[in-house]
Amino acid sequence: MIYPIAVYGHPVLRKIAKEIKPGHEGLNEIIENMWETMYESDGIGLAAPQVNKSIRLIVIDASPLEDDFPELKDFKKVFINPQIINYNEEYDIIAEGCLSLPTISEEVKRPTQITINYMDVHFNPITETYHGFAARVLQHEHDHLEGILFVDHISPLKKRLLKGKLTKISKGDVDVEYKITVPPTLNRGKRR
Repeated sequence: MIYPIAVYGHPVLRKIAKEIKPGHEGLNEIIENMWETMYESDGIGLAAPQVNKSIRLIVIDASPLEDDFPELKDFKKVFINPQIINYNEEYDIIAEGCLSLPTISEEVKRPTQITINYMDVHFNPITETYHGFAARVLQHEHDHLEGILFVDHISPLKKRLLKGKLTKISKGDVDVEYKITVPPTLNRGKRR
């Protein structure tokens, strides 16, 4: 099943996602649906909050970019309850985009290497170090679990310049090839 992507302004994108416990109902189905949604949307990574599920789950398949970034060879993984435990002190600046912020691409400064703890689909604990673009993709997706979007890493001036585009996205006024879900209106369900 293909989930709609929650776009800018949707409250789920600003929540800190909850940890997943073994036996989480429907977890395997959620993971399969997230893979299907990510591929249908032409993404390389997807965090559960982006599909309106506030749980600590990420799927990544960045292997299509391996020609440009060799560290992405065979980089297809599921991350359950990931936690970045170390960032190196070297940074690079690369343009990022996001399925939840369609049509927007901005340069973001991030550490070039991270160490992350997570669990695989069998809830085996794993600690790994990633560098280069793999580290960037993981940081971007991990941010979603913390209620952070990549535009939070740009200057206030650049963010102000994007305000019109962000407003349009939050209203669903954006041309994309995948299903989206916009923020619920504030007055919905209120009685006067």
